[in-house]
Amino acid sequence: MNRLKKKKEPEKEPNLDRWLVSYADFITLLFAVFGMLYAMSIVDQKKMDEVQASIQTSFSYNQISPPPPKVIGNKDFGLIPEVSDQPGPSLSQDESSSLAEAQEFNQVRKEVQSNLQEYEAKNQVQLTINERGLVISLKEAGFFPSGTARVQTQALPLLDRIATTISRSGNSFRIEGHTDNVPVKSSIFPTNWELSVARANSIVHYLIEKHGFKGDKLSVVGYGEYRPLADNATDEGRKLNRRVDIVMLSQKGALGEAR
Repeated sequence: MNRLKKKKEPEKEPNLDRWLVSYADFITLLFAVFGMLYAMSIVDQKKMDEVQASIQTSFSYNQISPPPPKVIGNKDFGLIPEVSDQPGPSLSQDESSSLAEAQEFNQVRKEVQSNLQEYEAKNQVQLTINERGLVISLKEAGFFPSGTARVQTQALPLLDRIATTISRSGNSFRIEGHTDNVPVKSSIFPTNWELSVARANSIVHYLIEKHGFKGDKLSVVGYGEYRPLADNATDEGRKLNRRVDIVMLSQKGALGEAR
C-alpha cells in the first residue's frame, strides 16, 4: 500500500514585529520606574527640607539665637529676668507733699461747696485754689452789714460749718480783710484799713473762741482797698471786693508766716 506522502506545509514566515510588544512593555515599565523615582525624589526633598530646618533650629546654624540659660549661681537664676538694683523713678519729697496738699485742698473745697448747697449760699462764698492755698472768700453781702465788723447772726451757722470743715486740717490760716475804694462813713473806722482789719479780727476771734483754733496757726491782715478782685468802677466789682478771705495756707504760702 502506498503511503501517501504528507504534503509538507510551507513554513510560516517569522513575525518580525514581535519585538515591538516587548519594547512597548519595556518602555512602559521604564516610564513607571522613572515616574516612581521622580515621586520619591520629591518626597525625599521635602523630608530633607524639614530635617534641615529642624537641625538649624536645634543648633542655631546661620541664625541669631537667644542667649543660653544661665546656670544656677548667677544672679539671674536661669531664665528669670534680672531685676535691677536701681530704684525706678519716684516722686521727690516736695512733690509728694505738694500732691497730698492739693488733694486735701480739693477735699475741703468739696465739703465747703456741699455746705453752700445745703444753706443755699452759693453767692455768698467763693472758693479758689492757687499757690497760696485754698482761699475761702466770705462776701460782705452775706456776712457783714455795711460799714460794720460784726458777723451777721443768720450767717453764723454757715460759718460754723466752714470752720468745722477746715479745723481738721493742720495747716496755718491767714485771715485777710478787704474793702472797696469807697471811703467808709463811720466814727469807729476812720478808713478802710481799720474796717478791713476789724472784720478779719472778728473772724479770727470767732474761730478761736467758738471752734478752738490755735492762735499760733492764725494770722490777720488788713488790705483795705488795695487788693481788689474786680474793678471798683462798677457796683458789681465793688461787691466782689468787699470780703474777708480765709486762706488755708499751702507750704509755699506759709513761708511768709514763718518766724
